[in-house]
Amino acid sequence: MTLTANQVPARSEIPVEYTWDLSQIFADVSAWEQELNAVEARAQELAALQGTLAQGPAQLLAALTLRDEVARRLYALYIYALHRKDSDGTDPVGQGLAERASSFAARMQAVLAFIEPEILTIPAETLDEWLAATPGLQVYRYALEKLNRQRAHIRSAEVEQVMAAFSDIVRAPYATFSMLADSDLQFPTIEDEQGQPVKLSHARYGRLLESPDRRVRRDAFKGYYSAFLPFRNTLATTLGTAIRSHVIEARLRNYGSALEAALAPNEIPVEVYHNLIATVEANLPRFHHYLAVRRRLMGLDELHFYDLYVQPVPDVEMTIPYREACDLMRAAFRPLGNEYGAALEQMFTRRWIDVYENVGKRSGAYSGGSYGTPPYILLNYQDRLRDVFTLAHELGHSLHSYFTRATQPFVYGEYTIFVAEVASTLNEALLTHYMLQSGADEALRRRLLAQQIEEIRGTIFRQTMFAAFELWMHEQAERGQPLTADALSQHYRALVARYHGPELVIDDELAYEWMRIPHFYYQFYVYQYATGISAALALSRQIINEGQPAIDRYLRFLRSGSSRSSIDLLRDAGVDMTSPAPIQAAMDTFAELVSQLEQLAP
Repeated sequence: MTLTANQVPARSEIPVEYTWDLSQIFADVSAWEQELNAVEARAQELAALQGTLAQGPAQLLAALTLRDEVARRLYALYIYALHRKDSDGTDPVGQGLAERASSFAARMQAVLAFIEPEILTIPAETLDEWLAATPGLQVYRYALEKLNRQRAHIRSAEVEQVMAAFSDIVRAPYATFSMLADSDLQFPTIEDEQGQPVKLSHARYGRLLESPDRRVRRDAFKGYYSAFLPFRNTLATTLGTAIRSHVIEARLRNYGSALEAALAPNEIPVEVYHNLIATVEANLPRFHHYLAVRRRLMGLDELHFYDLYVQPVPDVEMTIPYREACDLMRAAFRPLGNEYGAALEQMFTRRWIDVYENVGKRSGAYSGGSYGTPPYILLNYQDRLRDVFTLAHELGHSLHSYFTRATQPFVYGEYTIFVAEVASTLNEALLTHYMLQSGADEALRRRLLAQQIEEIRGTIFRQTMFAAFELWMHEQAERGQPLTADALSQHYRALVARYHGPELVIDDELAYEWMRIPHFYYQFYVYQYATGISAALALSRQIINEGQPAIDRYLRFLRSGSSRSSIDLLRDAGVDMTSPAPIQAAMDTFAELVSQLEQLAP
């Protein structure tokens, strides 16, 4: 099925084989309603156990088992409603189910909230004895041991109550930033490629930076930052307050630093963060060389920031119908073996993918489903090369979920953010490798190489620069140094200049980019994008070069969910993220890709 550019069909016009089959979760709305009532009743049984968990191992096991059942069934209710709404927002039934599911989920989370705090009132020695004596608790050993490690960072009941009371205030800086950035900023109007007026917005800014018209890119860049500049002191205050709140909470919870406090819950050693920054910065000359290559490919005398988001090589006009894309996936992922191939076939044949755009459908793409349901995928496939890579990416997520949920109990049936992008990015790397090895002409080869280079630029170099800035801000706050607009801008400008080198002209507006990055409020989050793609690139190379031993390790990783720490799971897969080696390997891959692109330069 191919859609015309000016036609968006109604949901009813999409052939059923290209829509996801949500009846595999619930046969109809009546079955959903019955399950909602049943889960409500089970949740009340769980609530009745509050205050009993310390009475003995049987009570603890009963509570944990019932918690998992309620949560698993709750997620299925929520996913059915969400997926129905997302596939057709014009459907009033779907809208109503989604609103009810969201409200019900919030109530159920409140019911579940007592369990972990109550477990932490049980002495650690007692928990160890119960684990040793109660076979049924063995499945929860890792989860309980992980919870146990938080004891050193849990304060007295009185202090915890005070900290909880201040939680809304602690979130206020981000809420203020969001309100200002999303609602109150007044963006100017510029002229598009046809000379027509277009009012800037966050979404339009990203699109306009990809314009082939350099004047449009420059005007969008300068116009966008002109809206932020009058609020630089306000935004320095919101960001500085958020950073200081991270530092204060880390100290209150007896962590050595805000970085340690952010990484410890997922058992990530701080050297992983420091290794990333040090290794990437040691390879900055390779990045500077790429920027010189990019400038030459674009035929520019000077390279500005607003030149970095347009393709450096001509786009390739390709029409790849969905069925052909599926065949590409089968071929590209063949190195992953028969078991992966069989799971992939289920994705294609059991109506787990909602393929095409329709009126009212959510934009973009995502991997969905929950424990006990199919690992659904939502697409808006339009026969373009980028849609093929989106399919590969989301298949990585969904098949990671498929293998994890088929293997692990519910308590370990998800995976952490630290490893979440490994499977998706590995699939993209395998697809690129396959297409490069399968007779692609020079134009397509240039396009594929440039695409992977840009992926590494945006995900490793840029996110590591953000991570370095985030670390500096927290260290400044820990030393009691003020985070003023001038201090933030001066350091950020210097960081941009160091990372991009002599090839990039540092426009004045770049010093203020820190003002628009929401992730700086998230407390050491963005580094995981860089570590994730580094792990994926390393694993894809092992699969291509080693064959079956690497495949076996990788499938074991996909099956592992969150049953051990992310670091241990990746180490067993063949990548030690406590070492600089995976980051250096990604840097080597980057340099090789740039060299290949140079050789193909017209």
